[in-house]
Amino acid sequence: MQRLLKAAAARAGQPYSDDSLTGIAAHCTTRENEARKVERTMRKVATAALLSTRIGDEFDAIVTGASPKGTWVRLRRPPAEGRVISGERGLDVGDKVRVRLESVVIERGFIDFAAL
Repeated sequence: MQRLLKAAAARAGQPYSDDSLTGIAAHCTTRENEARKVERTMRKVATAALLSTRIGDEFDAIVTGASPKGTWVRLRRPPAEGRVISGERGLDVGDKVRVRLESVVIERGFIDFAAL
């Protein structure tokens, strides 16, 4: 962007072709998406590590996703999201539910709950 502005200010020709700019933009988008994926994974890993000492504890949660692939809840405190692995039948998005922390896999950032 800086080179484009400098060229425009100097009334010089465009320093990049449209095809080059398209390629650069695609590369930047790909790298940004990869960085976001790593950030999400690290947040999940950190949350799983934080909760690893609280197996068996109960929390208030809200259902954030419900599909044939699984039911997901978000805790109010501490803010964490995980999958409901038992007692999920009948739960729908937006439902408030009490859950018990069943297990975590820190390396993968997995957090599993049981609905009570």
